Amino acid sequence: MSDQDGKKPLGLSGGARSGRVNQSFSRGRTKSVVVETKRKRVMVPKPGAQSAAAQNAEGGKREKSVPDAEMERRLKALQNAKAREVEDEQRRVAEEREREEERARRRAEAEAKEREEREREEALKAKEEEDVRRKAEEEARRNAPPAADPAAVATPAAGAAGPRGGGKAAPARREPERDNKRNERGRGNDGGGRRAGKLTVNQAMAGGEGGRQRSMAAMKRKQERQRQKAMGGSVDREKVIRDVQVPETIIVSELANRMSERVADVVKSLMNNGMMITQNQPIDADTAELIVEEFGHRVQRVSDADVEDVIDAVEDKPEDLESRPPVITIMGHVDHGKTSLLDKIRQANVVSGEAGGITQHIGAYQVTTESGAVLSFLDTPGHAAFTSMRARGAQVTDIVVLVVAADDAVMPQTIEAIAHAKAANVPMIVAINKIDRPAADPMKVRTDLLQHEVIVEAMSGEVQDVEVSAMTGQGLPELLEAIALQAELLELKANPKRAASGAVIEAQLDVGRGPVATVLVENGTLKQGDIFVVGEQWGKVRALVNDQGERVKEAGPSVPVEVLGLNGTPEAGDVLNVVDTEAQAREIAEYREQAAKDKRAAAGAATTLDQLLANAKADESVSELQIVVKADVQGSAEAIVQALEKIGNDEVRVRVLHYGVGAITESDIGLAEASGTPVIGFNVRANAPARASANQKGVEIRYYSVIYDLVDDVKAAASGLLGAEIRENFIGYATIKETFRVTGVGTVAGCLVTEGVARRSAGVRLLRDDVVIHEGTLKTLKRFKDEVKEVQSGQECGMAFENYDDIRPDDVIEIFEREEVERSLT
Repeated sequence: MSDQDGKKPLGLSGGARSGRVNQSFSRGRTKSVVVETKRKRVMVPKPGAQSAAAQNAEGGKREKSVPDAEMERRLKALQNAKAREVEDEQRRVAEEREREEERARRRAEAEAKEREEREREEALKAKEEEDVRRKAEEEARRNAPPAADPAAVATPAAGAAGPRGGGKAAPARREPERDNKRNERGRGNDGGGRRAGKLTVNQAMAGGEGGRQRSMAAMKRKQERQRQKAMGGSVDREKVIRDVQVPETIIVSELANRMSERVADVVKSLMNNGMMITQNQPIDADTAELIVEEFGHRVQRVSDADVEDVIDAVEDKPEDLESRPPVITIMGHVDHGKTSLLDKIRQANVVSGEAGGITQHIGAYQVTTESGAVLSFLDTPGHAAFTSMRARGAQVTDIVVLVVAADDAVMPQTIEAIAHAKAANVPMIVAINKIDRPAADPMKVRTDLLQHEVIVEAMSGEVQDVEVSAMTGQGLPELLEAIALQAELLELKANPKRAASGAVIEAQLDVGRGPVATVLVENGTLKQGDIFVVGEQWGKVRALVNDQGERVKEAGPSVPVEVLGLNGTPEAGDVLNVVDTEAQAREIAEYREQAAKDKRAAAGAATTLDQLLANAKADESVSELQIVVKADVQGSAEAIVQALEKIGNDEVRVRVLHYGVGAITESDIGLAEASGTPVIGFNVRANAPARASANQKGVEIRYYSVIYDLVDDVKAAASGLLGAEIRENFIGYATIKETFRVTGVGTVAGCLVTEGVARRSAGVRLLRDDVVIHEGTLKTLKRFKDEVKEVQSGQECGMAFENYDDIRPDDVIEIFEREEVERSLT
């Protein structure tokens, strides 16, 4: 192919692999380039070279020659391509050689591992056989009878040494020993015997190749069985007596595992006792005890409640106890200034954040006074619905500060707070608040407290009393001094080095943080990362937040903190205990949850058929107002439920289908829609999906922030379920003078209205000798011959009863009207 065809010469591109260039020279000019490849040989005409055929075809016209510079450039490019191809080929050959070497090395390592494993197994097998043989020989020697003549025994051995032997032969019994030693040395030289069983680095790096290895105990048991079998004895192993723990119920397979017996044998024993039970079915503790004794083991009866033994109280040593801050609970009637007084002490403004200006949550705060004393305060609600909160506050406190308004004296919740303090057996300090009011009368407060056996120091008693004002701050230093004095007398101490325990003051479900519990640490130190169980919930401390909103690493005795990391919202009042492992916490929580379910089921279940029928009749006769309640914190939800359950009488009652903590969700709407009940949210709101679902299903959602309004509205709704009360108003009396028989009407009584008025639309009763013999309505009321609506007192009229004719002279007719009166729950 020539340049005149308009194509590039062949063999000048980089595609010519492993080529060899030969140049032919004629008369000092380059004629052609021959490119040799692995596949074919191609002749490439060079620029400037003109073939004879081309000259003949073109009529002798001479082709235009290619410049020498271009020719040199092409040759240089071809040489570079050749060099690159050679380098690539060399690199490929080197890589292939490395791969072959790697494969060979791996095969050699695998073969070496297999050889080592095989040698080790052979060595172990030979050692086992040798041990068995030795033991058999020793046993045979021990059991063999003694020889009568030692010389006679030695004679055959000497003769057996060889027919030529003139010398003295060694005893025959030494030959096996010599052979054994020789064999042991031989095995030691070639890597057998005991050294073959050692773990090498290659075996350790191999990651356990060769499968699961038998334990040393298993190998010993196998050797013992082989020895006994060789000796002709029995191979039964010795019975191991075990202590088997038997709970209240246990699965058959689990019982077999605890006894280390075959499951089939345990099932067979049960069937022999007349119980057709499979391995996956439970049996009671008595049956399990019989089976355990039948197999020859010892029984240890345990209870499910034993799981809580890990959190039993630990006795603290006197040298481990350290002083702790006192816990002070502020108690008293609603709107007597408890929270305002605490705000003045803390220099805060908590009351402004409460709906309606009343406290509806229990708060925990820690305050450092000017003198450096640290005090932990609990603020409890004063409303009547929050009785449980006040009871919890009194149980975990050291000192109760009873706040009484000087212008309002002792009120019902004040009396209740006194009862809680006495039940908890804690000292009390009376704070007479609002002394800056014009109507303040502190002496009247002291006098009223005498009626409830609270004698203050001003009345020659032992209870400290301080006159304070939450608005002006008057008397606050004296109050703090009285608290410090009382705490010093109590000598409060705790062990901060033990596992923490505390009481849940409040619990809530935070949208961003999950379940959050306000815990007052009573003993020990609660640290971040501790695993704990609280009521029916458990968790791991993810974070601790103090009353100032700051994260802390740990909380000691008498320190209130918010604990994050629970798996659910606990009940207010539950006890928090730190345990060692997560498994213990989960097991205790599951036991408590199951116990609570069983208790609720037992409380609501009817034990006899008569009770079941009585409950069914009671449910039919009583109307129920069903409600779903969601609140912001656990204490408020509990207080609302207790207040609502008190609403009702023998005819109507309020039933809380479900209550919880957190926002109103779609599941709450679904429950309300299925039961036809409204949803009440206390300081919470429904999320967007729940609102859309409520609008679609027609479920009513009501929001409240003050418990007074909630209780009043529910009471009004429950009153609507009451039937109207029917009242009778007597409007007149009439006496029958004579009776007449009228065709088409019946018996008609001629009457004289003696009192009130007789109306056609009213009801009547017929009295004979002051006994009611008929009650009904009038068919006709006539004055002379005319039908009239009513007849006044002193006038005569004719009356006829509807569907009744047995009337006689001197009978008295009582006339009355019925009136429906709407009722309400008080």
